[in-house]
Amino acid sequence: MIPDHVPEENVYYGSGDLKKESHVPSFDKYKELYMKSIDNPDEFWGVVAKDFFWKSKPTGPFLSYNFDVTKGEIFIKCMEGASTNICYNLLDRNVHERKLGDRIAFFWFGNEPGDESVVTYRELLQRVCRFANVLRSQGVKKGDRVSIYMPMVIELVVAMLACVRIGAVHSIVFAGFSAESLCERIMDSQCLLLITADGFYRGDKLINLKHLADEALQKCREKGFPVKRCIVLKHLSKEPEESVGSHSPPAKRSCPDLQVPWNPEVDLCWHALISEASDECEPEWCNSEDPLFILYTSGSTGKPKGVVHTVSGYMLYTATTFKLVFDHQPDDVYWCTADIGWITGHSYITYGPLANGATSVLFEGLPTYPDVSRMWEIVDKYHVTKFYTAPTAIRLLMKFGSEPVFKRESLKVLGTVGEPINPEAWHWYYNVVGEKRCPIVDTFWQTETVSSFLLPPELFQKPHSATFPFFGVVPAILNESGEELEGPSEGYLVFKQPWPGVMRTVYGNHQRFESIYFKKFPGYYVTGDGCRRDKDGYYWITGRIDDMLNVSGHLLSTAEVESALVEHRAVAEAAVVGRPHPIKGESLYCFVTLKDGVAYSQMLEAELKKQVREKIGAIATPDYIQNAPGLPKTRSGKIMRRVLRKIACNEKDLGDISTLADSSVVEELFQNRCCPSV
Repeated sequence: MIPDHVPEENVYYGSGDLKKESHVPSFDKYKELYMKSIDNPDEFWGVVAKDFFWKSKPTGPFLSYNFDVTKGEIFIKCMEGASTNICYNLLDRNVHERKLGDRIAFFWFGNEPGDESVVTYRELLQRVCRFANVLRSQGVKKGDRVSIYMPMVIELVVAMLACVRIGAVHSIVFAGFSAESLCERIMDSQCLLLITADGFYRGDKLINLKHLADEALQKCREKGFPVKRCIVLKHLSKEPEESVGSHSPPAKRSCPDLQVPWNPEVDLCWHALISEASDECEPEWCNSEDPLFILYTSGSTGKPKGVVHTVSGYMLYTATTFKLVFDHQPDDVYWCTADIGWITGHSYITYGPLANGATSVLFEGLPTYPDVSRMWEIVDKYHVTKFYTAPTAIRLLMKFGSEPVFKRESLKVLGTVGEPINPEAWHWYYNVVGEKRCPIVDTFWQTETVSSFLLPPELFQKPHSATFPFFGVVPAILNESGEELEGPSEGYLVFKQPWPGVMRTVYGNHQRFESIYFKKFPGYYVTGDGCRRDKDGYYWITGRIDDMLNVSGHLLSTAEVESALVEHRAVAEAAVVGRPHPIKGESLYCFVTLKDGVAYSQMLEAELKKQVREKIGAIATPDYIQNAPGLPKTRSGKIMRRVLRKIACNEKDLGDISTLADSSVVEELFQNRCCPSV
């Protein structure tokens, strides 16, 4: 969501000083290429595919598919008959063909200031080959699933690329998840082996990861699925000599006394294994539609679903979106602050940047540790040019004002991802971080869609607007009856045909895949998001459909109400959910987190209600506003709205909340409900 006014000088010509240096075409040229990607995808994507190595060429059309459940099984196939290896394209090709062996692939920053290292493309290739040989020696073969449960260290990238080098399928579980969550994902994908670490720090908090991994493996055994091998990286407990051959140096805040439980029948030491492994490893050539990875995302029922992505389509789409969205230039230093445990990290820390030979920052720590200037110190030290983060992080940093933000002259492009950005956060990001000179690319995408597929027109030198579809993407807006709406309209956002990077199935449950994404409106992929198309044909994401409220027959976007609340000078963050109402159908129950030093009062509550009325209308006036010092969030920073709905309705059966970063906020919110008796 882009604010109404964007200065004309903010038109995006790319990171070069001259327009001709940019990869981004003019808007008119983009529209011409876009139509070609729709009308003749074989020719369009065939040109893109020439930038990659193929062991064998495709034998059929570039894309074949069925989106209509009434006509048979749903399927999407890309470049059938082709074979390649994504690790070969990311590393071998860059080292040997493009002569980028000495280019830095990653600047790694640990939790503690001064805990840092670098790795070049050549070094990364050698480490990946060594660990790929380790996996092969442990019996891992093409098609086997490998679970990875690690902090943000270089070895995490090594592990995932070693898997794909030998054709194994990685399933990365965010290191902030619980033992129960890890067990559930290991069992669902039937993983042969687990890769983990002894532990890590998040700020001041020590996480004994090995203990959690052992607990998960014990749960697996109790449920009849014993995992035979667990490879353990000594990240905190290693001695200096053990850092030889490792990407990460001994941690500045090492824990030699960290109690690392060890089961000799299952556990294997990462360092001992790679010390004996060769740094040459032939890649396994994979078919275009072979699975590349499984990544679990939240399901509406509370049971996570394993999203499956495949080799060729994912490679082409992430590489292309990264190149264009961030207008990648050879001298860029790029930083995506996401965790690799999420799809943003998969696509825009590992696969997309490496496919383009980019230099990236990999950060283990927190944006506010040891102080709130940490991120800007890193930006300054390595002259970061492209910076990609979440609105949640922006709002967090906003609370501390502009003073900690310093020395960011190198920045050229800013990006946001993960949720709609409210106007106040956008303006702070643009004015303070970007110093009114850096364009902001506010991308929209999902775990299921792999990477950006609706992009801001700033990319195409057209400010003042919302989003335009990326190559190959054909959006439509439907009403409740499944009818396509023309012109300015609002309703369900769907897609009429696939693009290379869209998911292929839910692992082990294709029926669930069809039911979630295709059953409601046969013939369309249903995103689950609401959308508004304006008179100029641009798309504005209004939020999840399940975050739309029907108040007295009027459909209201919770994101819109939240934006109105956050525009108030006293509010740092807001979350809005529906609560049943005997007359209106639904009422608005709002949770607000105030800025430091601001006290909640009846006067403030009245001001907030007035602000929403003025911004949206009387129909959107909140029925309840609750002061919420903390909100229930996942460890990636996403608000768990289903928990807030339970709190609003005083329902204590919360289901699985193991992914909460801090479960103590839930009890506090229950105790401070606006209407404790109902």
